[in-house]
Amino acid sequence: MGPQDPQRASAAQDTAERLRAIVGELSDRFYERADVVRTLVVTLLAGQHSLVLGPPGTAKSEMARELTGRIVGASYWEILLSKFTAPTRMFGPIDVAALARGEYRQVYDGRATTAHVAFIDEIFKCSTAALNETLGYLNERIYHPESGGAPVHCPLIGAITASNELPEGEDSAAIYDRLLVRIEVTYLEDPSNFAALVRSAVGRPAAPARTTVELSALRQAVTEAVPAVDVPDAIVDAVCTLRAALRRRELIASDRRWRQAVGLLQASAYLDGRSVVADGDLSVLTHVLWNSPAQRPTVEREVLQLVNPDAKEALDLADTIEELETQLDAMAGQSREALSEWVIKKAHNRLAMAGKRLERLRAEAAGAGRSTAAIDRVTGRQRAVRARVLTEALGVDASTVRAQL
Repeated sequence: MGPQDPQRASAAQDTAERLRAIVGELSDRFYERADVVRTLVVTLLAGQHSLVLGPPGTAKSEMARELTGRIVGASYWEILLSKFTAPTRMFGPIDVAALARGEYRQVYDGRATTAHVAFIDEIFKCSTAALNETLGYLNERIYHPESGGAPVHCPLIGAITASNELPEGEDSAAIYDRLLVRIEVTYLEDPSNFAALVRSAVGRPAAPARTTVELSALRQAVTEAVPAVDVPDAIVDAVCTLRAALRRRELIASDRRWRQAVGLLQASAYLDGRSVVADGDLSVLTHVLWNSPAQRPTVEREVLQLVNPDAKEALDLADTIEELETQLDAMAGQSREALSEWVIKKAHNRLAMAGKRLERLRAEAAGAGRSTAAIDRVTGRQRAVRARVLTEALGVDASTVRAQL
């Protein structure tokens, strides 16, 4: 897979297998986060930074810690930013003992300057004082010491950042632009997953499997194996087609973003154990080519229409499901008889047909080796809306809903 030396090739394959195992273990642990976890791993393999965007309590921090904790030998750094966070708190405090001797020196150990992987929470609350240094850290992996002199070269492979909201103002927008991958997370939608989450709070589960990967192996993958993955002309043509389709919808990404995205395609193929990028790897671009969450569905449709026809159909079914939920919201306060009539005439059959079609689409996609992430997400919405119909419109006891889905 890339490296010509058989020993290196074998090591690269072993690293990819370990990373796939890590993705599987974390996907089992964090409900409805399989695509999120895989995308975070792909981003690290590409040596890029990611943003996890979503409300509080959606396991953003826990996922980042659990993932980065699997890299043995890596120096990990984490911080929760505020508008008052000083650059020295991020990159190295002043050495007080040295200052007493008349020397101005910073202590870098345990700070961003020595980290291989980083988790930066509330990234857009970066203080004005720390902005330029944070940009230099993310862009070029360098830090300019407070006392001047030569810049410090940081060993950062990639940063996982998180925020509850989009940036406001030009300062935060500069950081936002440097985060190649942007992943939206929401609260759990599938009622059965929510029930499992509640049960996990009162049970004592067995210790989960914990696959790890050595820092040196990850570095070799990032610097050697991933860049060696071949990008065929057909993929280049597909990227050009996608760019043209998005431009027709007035969705413009910078040339730099498109160029960096190629590394994500290579990382996706490497993670799957392939030496050549395939059409399915283009799915990762759904997390790259939008600026606001409102644009994401359009980007997703254009990408999936190009590479994943069953996922595209799943998104069409999502429109039907959203329409039914909107109708349910509009009927709030109506009599149980009116709600029951609506369920019988409209909602029940459409939701049932959507559920069955999603099951078939998932089986077809899995059988063909295509990603099921979009289909799984729509299935979660279908189950959530059907649960609302059963409880709110038909008065079914919520405790029995899971058995009926």
